Amino acid sequence: MFIDEQGGDDVKLLGIYSSEAAAEERMRSARLLPGFADEPDCFRIGEYDLDEDDWTEGFVPVPI
Repeated sequence: MFIDEQGGDDVKLLGIYSSEAAAEERMRSARLLPGFADEPDCFRIGEYDLDEDDWTEGFVPVPI
């Protein structure tokens, strides 16, 4: 996951990987790409449960 901390609420899900090592490799390669290279410390690895629903109650936009 890439979070643009300077530009505000800009989050990009780069992929879902079967291992932490695979996710770390994706972060390393993404850091070389235009746009991502400008903010190399804005990457995060999150864990997700497979076959589980997220956002089950919807969401409310928050004005910036």
